[in-house]
Amino acid sequence: MRPSDPGEVADASVARVFLAFARLGLTSFGGPVAHLGYFRAEFVTRRRWLDDAAYADLVALCQFLPGPASSQVGIAIGHRRAGLAGALAAWVGFTLPSALALVLFAFGLARWGAGLGGGWLHGLEIAAAAVVAQAVWGMGRTMAQGRERATLAVAACAAATLWPSAAGQVGAIAVAGLVGWRWLDGGDVAAAPDAMAAAPPVDTGGSSGGVARSFALVPLIAFAGLLVALPLLARIDASYPLQLFDRCYRAGALVFGGGHVVLPLLRAEVVPPGWLSDDRFMAGYGAAQAVPGPLFTFAAFIGAASNRDPAGWIGAAIALVAIFLPGFLLVVGTLPYWERLRRLAPMRRTLQGVNAAVVGLLLAAFLGPVWTRAVQRPLDAVAVAVAIVLLVAWKLPPWLLVVGSAAVAALGWI
Repeated sequence: MRPSDPGEVADASVARVFLAFARLGLTSFGGPVAHLGYFRAEFVTRRRWLDDAAYADLVALCQFLPGPASSQVGIAIGHRRAGLAGALAAWVGFTLPSALALVLFAFGLARWGAGLGGGWLHGLEIAAAAVVAQAVWGMGRTMAQGRERATLAVAACAAATLWPSAAGQVGAIAVAGLVGWRWLDGGDVAAAPDAMAAAPPVDTGGSSGGVARSFALVPLIAFAGLLVALPLLARIDASYPLQLFDRCYRAGALVFGGGHVVLPLLRAEVVPPGWLSDDRFMAGYGAAQAVPGPLFTFAAFIGAASNRDPAGWIGAAIALVAIFLPGFLLVVGTLPYWERLRRLAPMRRTLQGVNAAVVGLLLAAFLGPVWTRAVQRPLDAVAVAVAIVLLVAWKLPPWLLVVGSAAVAALGWI
């Protein structure tokens, strides 16, 4: 019997959104690009919640914004389907499975990690090196094409290496954006492929999920206000929960280019103050490759595995909400303005520069600490090369590479 009350219809729609995204959160292996393919198959082809033009428009929007692009596409689809409650249901459904898995991994690492020996951790580091190398290569081919953008990428890599802090990385992104706005041509923006950029105007709000432009200013103001206020509050109040929320929020607010790029920002925020050791950080990052769903759930591992209190479930919840909140606010606030904004040439030029800098930051993360932690002898370099070939040439799923690398290393073969 179909519900006749509008509230019941909305509730049913929110429940359907949650269940659809929870299933994807349990099965979507392969990273952000693969997630977008799963979303299209589920919501365009199978469920027909939106058409290809509308989906392409949402993908273009979320690639333009900082934050976890695939999660933001999911949030936008949920919002289109069932308003703000639908957006929240989509985020929870897609995020919760991998977040729970990584928190449990953090608990297991704390309890049994030492007893299992360090070999399997080294295997996770080798797998992480191969995954990041693949990401650098793939992103570089699309986001750092041509001598101008390649130069920006190398310059950003040098800046992140010389000034290995969050401020240095944010400064590299900002300068690259300014250079792009002033000197690049703004033609082929890699983050918004031609087919998406050329998509016809669509209603990105939807009948049930539309946001008035006046209301859309609220999340945008909240995004900017938190970005400014949290560091100031953290200087006044040195409590660990506020420090953790501030650092994860800034990482989520300043990451362009997908989940792998959050690695250097998060490491710069949590390793130097001693919240996590480099070994444990890289082990968690390696484990994040083996679970489905968004890579940003790595923040849940950081919060759970931290040496500071509160850790565990409370720390995981603080870090998880903080790193996803800016992307959530930006999607909800930008949807009503996107059709006009994406066609502005200065925005496209700026995005070119930012994307090139993102490649450079990821390259800097690969050179150190990813490569330096994983490769300690010639055999390790061979192992990383083999892992890259398995990923690129043989299309081995990343999660299977992670499990296999940990097992081989635990057996003492590498």
